[in-house]
Amino acid sequence: MAATTWDMGFAPEDDCDLTLSTDVLVIGGGPAAAWAAWSAATSGAKVVVVDKGYLGSSGAAAASGNGVLTVPPAERPEVLIQRYRQGNGLGNPRWIERVLECTWQSMPLLDEWGYKFPRENGEPARKSFYGPEYMRVIRRRLLALGVRILDQSPALELLVDRDGVVAGARGLQRQENRRYSVRAGAVVLATGGCSFLSNALGCNVNTGDASLMAVEAGAELSSMEFSAQYAISSAVNATATRGVPYAWATYTDADGNDLGGIEGGRRRDDFLATALLKGPVFARLDKATPDIRAVIEKSHFIAFLPLRKAGIDPYTQRFPVTLVLEGTVRGVGGVRLTSDDCAASVPGLYAAGDAATREFLAGAASGGGGPNAAWAISSGRWAGAGAARFALALRSDASDRPLRATGQVGLRPAEGKQKFDSDAIIKGVQDELFPLDKNYFRTGVGLITSLQKLDSLWREVRCTPRVDDPRSIERSRTAAALVAAGRWTYRAGLERRETRSLNRRTDFPHTDPAQRHYQVTGGLDEIWIRREPVENIPDYSHSAVA
Repeated sequence: MAATTWDMGFAPEDDCDLTLSTDVLVIGGGPAAAWAAWSAATSGAKVVVVDKGYLGSSGAAAASGNGVLTVPPAERPEVLIQRYRQGNGLGNPRWIERVLECTWQSMPLLDEWGYKFPRENGEPARKSFYGPEYMRVIRRRLLALGVRILDQSPALELLVDRDGVVAGARGLQRQENRRYSVRAGAVVLATGGCSFLSNALGCNVNTGDASLMAVEAGAELSSMEFSAQYAISSAVNATATRGVPYAWATYTDADGNDLGGIEGGRRRDDFLATALLKGPVFARLDKATPDIRAVIEKSHFIAFLPLRKAGIDPYTQRFPVTLVLEGTVRGVGGVRLTSDDCAASVPGLYAAGDAATREFLAGAASGGGGPNAAWAISSGRWAGAGAARFALALRSDASDRPLRATGQVGLRPAEGKQKFDSDAIIKGVQDELFPLDKNYFRTGVGLITSLQKLDSLWREVRCTPRVDDPRSIERSRTAAALVAAGRWTYRAGLERRETRSLNRRTDFPHTDPAQRHYQVTGGLDEIWIRREPVENIPDYSHSAVA
């Protein structure tokens, strides 16, 4: 690298070793990023993709099989109402319908690109896909369209012009040991959500980068309080967060006593979290019939690998289980969307997938599984097309704009300030976000106490980062992003004084109809909260909202 520090400036290409210019820059490497790149490219835009991993293996979708919410038109009214009810009053029927239609129209494209769906009655069964093959097919399609992909190239900050319009990004390429800058007519953020480095399946690349970059550029976030999404995993290797096999589980305590937890014919949502706060919990998948075993082992094979490796038969032997935080990856919060084409609240910026708020589709609940996969496809397509339209409209004016880098935290030395320890910062964030009695079950007192600790960590990341090499630069930036995400999450959780789906307040245990609104948040040193009304759609509000 040419230097060991990064200087803010009005011409941020000057200290970069690689400079590129494009119409649309897509940041990320999962399904949403890939669909955004495809959509932008087929809209006539020149496209560059930068990803901190490898487009094809990045993120949760590439790590295993994925269900997809693909619904034939005749079945949509029932599914729409069901999804709306699950969102606890904060979903948007119009957006749900848009996602169902866009996903239905998109899945046949995978056939055309070479993905081999299994066949039922002679027809392709497009209800799920095998993650690695799915991503391999899309990557191959993007390259055929001329999309330039920079793997192992995390973006660290956005660029804006004099009017505050987002106009590119810059970052570093680990393998080439150099910095890069991409000047673009528009940018799509699709870096995934934030799981706070919990080791949840495929999620350790999801560190809240998009939220920090967006807020630094002036954008807003929404529904960050609905982020306390945890998923079950065997404690043998607490990374394979797959919940479906556990539908056929019996749970016992350390002494072998059945923990029950069944009410009204189904297990309580908070059963496992409550049990784990009392002591170790063990599972045995003894209710799975041979036919069921064949299905779940095929579709969720990744959940069985650690058990097989440890010599455990999950159908006859007990094994310890735990809950792993997935944060906004399967939760809701993210960059606030202001239009049908997934534009953010600053011009030139778009968001897709887990990086964007999923509130219109999932409401206050998790969209884990099929809905999330459908959201990645749909929001990716809309964001890519929107970014292309924006960029192509100003193509002749985009190339010579003076630009300014927007990164404010964890990138540059602060004069007179000591260097902070990124690993210690990350550990401090996880100490406040991981525990079930702090995040899964929230109280006002607990949130205030955690916010005080997170605010202290924020003051530390406002000091001097270690910028000696690419790894230390990226680690410093990751630490800053995690602290920021934790503060936005808990500040929004404190403001919402009710229990509504993924915001579980034990001091406000009931859902308050008067709080049926979205919470928009932003700010770096001073975090603010603003209420936004839910779009009133009478045809659905009477039939679907309790």
